[in-house]
Amino acid sequence: MNAFNQKVIQEFRANHGELSGQMAGRKLMLLTTTGSRTGEPRTVVLGYKAEGDRFFILASANGAPSDPVWYRNLKVNPVATVEVGPETVAVRARTADPRERAELSTRFDYLEGQQAKTKREIPIVILERIKP
Repeated sequence: MNAFNQKVIQEFRANHGELSGQMAGRKLMLLTTTGSRTGEPRTVVLGYKAEGDRFFILASANGAPSDPVWYRNLKVNPVATVEVGPETVAVRARTADPRERAELSTRFDYLEGQQAKTKREIPIVILERIKP
């Protein structure tokens, strides 16, 4: 999976967010966090929803029993970078509170299926643009 993700990241950056093949037309972002143990930048490819200056992502790890590493990184250091299309944006992450989660969960048609695979509650992460 890592080699596949690296290829997607390279193509995403080379083509200003446009992807080809099986990834063509998908609404994806690159999220770069700071490694909680290493302090090194870590980039992942994620699907997202957007509204105004906010992006919404699921910390599902495809229904894995534990949170994805990128989510654990954000809990330690909530400042990250998002690449969406040709734009790079600094963001601050936070986990949706129960009220927000109830509202936002309706935007992710695949959340229910992902949630059925795990006992943990899958967090919905809100990424808010950091204004310069």
